[in-house]
Amino acid sequence: MKFSEMPYERPELAQVKEELAELTRQLTSAPDYETAKAVFLRKEQTQKHISTLVNLANIRHSIDTRDAFYDGEMKFWNAALPELQEYQQQWTMAMLQSPFRADFSAEYGDLMFVNAEIALKAFSPAIIPQMQQENDLAQEYEKLLASAQIPFEGKTYTLSQLTPFKSDPDDVRRLAAWKAEGQWYKDNQPKMDEIYDKLVHLRDEMGKKLGYDGYTTLGYYNMGRNCYDRGDVEKFRAAVVKYLVPVADSIYRRQAERLGVRYPLSFADAALEFRSGNPRPCGTPDDVLAAGKKFYNELSAETGEFFNTMLDMELLDVLSTEGKEAGGYCTSLADYGVPFIFANFNGTQHDVEVVTHEAGHAFAAWTNRDRIPAQYIWPSMEGCEVHSMSMEFMAWPWEEEFFGSDARKFRYSHLASALTFIPYGTMVDHFQHEVYDHPEMTPAERHAVWKRLLGVYMPWMRLDGDIPFYSEGEGWQRQHHIYSSPFYYIDYCLAQTVSLQFWALGQVSREQTWAKYMAYTRQGGSETFTKLLANAGLDSPFDERCLQGVSRAAMDWLEKYDLTGIG
Repeated sequence: MKFSEMPYERPELAQVKEELAELTRQLTSAPDYETAKAVFLRKEQTQKHISTLVNLANIRHSIDTRDAFYDGEMKFWNAALPELQEYQQQWTMAMLQSPFRADFSAEYGDLMFVNAEIALKAFSPAIIPQMQQENDLAQEYEKLLASAQIPFEGKTYTLSQLTPFKSDPDDVRRLAAWKAEGQWYKDNQPKMDEIYDKLVHLRDEMGKKLGYDGYTTLGYYNMGRNCYDRGDVEKFRAAVVKYLVPVADSIYRRQAERLGVRYPLSFADAALEFRSGNPRPCGTPDDVLAAGKKFYNELSAETGEFFNTMLDMELLDVLSTEGKEAGGYCTSLADYGVPFIFANFNGTQHDVEVVTHEAGHAFAAWTNRDRIPAQYIWPSMEGCEVHSMSMEFMAWPWEEEFFGSDARKFRYSHLASALTFIPYGTMVDHFQHEVYDHPEMTPAERHAVWKRLLGVYMPWMRLDGDIPFYSEGEGWQRQHHIYSSPFYYIDYCLAQTVSLQFWALGQVSREQTWAKYMAYTRQGGSETFTKLLANAGLDSPFDERCLQGVSRAAMDWLEKYDLTGIG
């Protein structure tokens, strides 16, 4: 069945609540394990169906945020999901108290109970109204970005459509694009400030209602962190400042020399890696997808079957169109056992990274689609990002298919960007910790925090006020995760550190790299993040030596890389 043929109908909320309550009653009264297991499996199917309906509505709303029907459906789910969470909590408590818990653990592993105990700490019926408001505010932010109509060179563009101009080799045109985008953000900043201020205070209120000092503890529980804590994250951030920031700084100093511009760089100059232009995919979006098909067919039998299914069932929506939500993501349609990829192609190397990154998520979900319980299909978020960021590096031997003559340029750019991204992503995390530690801050004070952290994590950026919004230390407001998924962003940094291990191994043996990748991926979410890594023979990013080792290896490669003929 193609995606467009998948039916959607809003369920009757009262019936769903009653069904969940009845399943909980049946579990509680089960006389033996076989009966309890049968109820558990029926609950799995119910939960998968609810998830499918939510994701169908969300995807179709993302594709066109102007669609009145799906806009209404998302408003329904924004209110319904927090209410359903109360019934989910009752089920969770019944599972934790079940006399057959040991039997469930023996068959399905104990992680489901570990995660259940964390979920209990993240919810109470008392915070349902705040959760509903939080959902509505996050949707309001996304709709605001999707509505952008930015005048540039006599035409108007969405944020995604303007992106290629922001790395144009022509200095005047590139700077003008940055200024045009920055001005749109600046013009809409009062609304973004208002939305985020409400979100911060709502989240702080939720944390305190649950008995915590503020939101941060609740935020960690919401992310399902089950094998590391704030202290571990702080140690990782310190290692990034110690090892990665100097490496990234040297990369940007070299870039300034190549471009013939002064250091520190402006935001516009930092976006151009080569005077001859950044690497760009060759051909149309269809050509990029065709190259992806060749890559996955040749990588392995499993990836070939997966990607062909994605194409046949039209499970990728990648063109940038008016009214479309910005960004990209991968999600699952559990009733059909398939993932879905949403993205915005814009003619940059980002398009190829979608085909590798988001499809890395999708392949992992596809590989584990039959797992029980369904929560084991995906690991926690940092574990998921390992699948995607590492798949990007798996594609290196096929880059000529994607980039043609720009393939050499791309490999340098891709590895350099992996290194320079980690300080940025770590800064996003540090910023959020400061925000939720001090919810009383004004919007201006939050901007000041971001500007100060830029000096710590990204000293190569020049804050001279030349580009509205960005060079005034306010660029954090374009980062969706800060609004919609607090404390998510460090997951990318942890995963990028792991992906660099796959890159390093790939320089030695493609076969061994793929074998280790599959050893990691086939586990799904059946273990904690650090256990998944250990089982696959990978180092933990919380070990300072890991970050030190991969950054040194990558930097050595970049320094020796032959850029002859690349201007």
